[in-house]
Amino acid sequence: MEMTIQNMQLAQCGSRSAEPYDSDSYLSGVKPIWCPGCGDYSVLTSLTNALAYLQLSPEQVALVSGIGCSSRIPAYTSVYGFHGVHGRALPVATGLKITRPDLTVLVAGGDGDGFSIGGNHFLHACRRNVDLTYIIMDNQVYGMTKGQASPTTAPDWQGSELTPHGTGVNPFQPLVIALASGANFIARCFSGEPANLAEILVQAIQHPGFSVVQILSPCVTFRPEQRQWKNSVRMAESGLDTDIRTAARRLMEDDGMTVGQILYKGKRPAYQPQSASRGDIHKLERGFVL
Repeated sequence: MEMTIQNMQLAQCGSRSAEPYDSDSYLSGVKPIWCPGCGDYSVLTSLTNALAYLQLSPEQVALVSGIGCSSRIPAYTSVYGFHGVHGRALPVATGLKITRPDLTVLVAGGDGDGFSIGGNHFLHACRRNVDLTYIIMDNQVYGMTKGQASPTTAPDWQGSELTPHGTGVNPFQPLVIALASGANFIARCFSGEPANLAEILVQAIQHPGFSVVQILSPCVTFRPEQRQWKNSVRMAESGLDTDIRTAARRLMEDDGMTVGQILYKGKRPAYQPQSASRGDIHKLERGFVL
């Protein structure tokens, strides 16, 4: 892996006690209510470790989410948080970043929130390339609403009473779509490798433009077979791709279980208008008076 320097730096985080922020600085004190064994616990830990490494003050960071188990994360942190409606986290975050480019804006969600009702927003967020980091906790199921198949569920999964014979529909390929739509940074990680995940999150936040980090995060309640993911995932062996054609070929040939590596790192400049529109809202309102 071509992350030797970052690995060394991140390993030093625990010894940098003189710095003002540690991982606990980014926790709100609200106890998470995820099911025991949920992978999202590790995601939260990795995220706070990444922020501690970057030494961002909590008021410099905004975390926007939609609806779902994973979207509870803003409540568990001490940064600015916005818990939006289903599938609409990305447009909210886009507006926030464009208006407040000084903030580090993160977006958190799951496979249902991000790729079903939020799928259209996902495509255009990749295309716009605003400087956001999208953290997607993918467990291939709707956990909060009791176990329905999600866009990334395999077609033959028969674990839900709503789809006793499987969905029969090919799963959504989020990283292939992200690459084709213009995302500037693409990675896949496993929640069971929290140190590696923190490394990747640091690099995703630092990289300009729209960064997508798909995290395989098991739902042991409605997908108990995902406990075996720890034996199924493979840590990537080759270096990251900066050539979009090579990255596309690797993503199309991968089975979705290769983790721990940046799969694509682009060079497109982040989209940021010179100034956000601050028109006269009262004049705008008058235009709608009947």
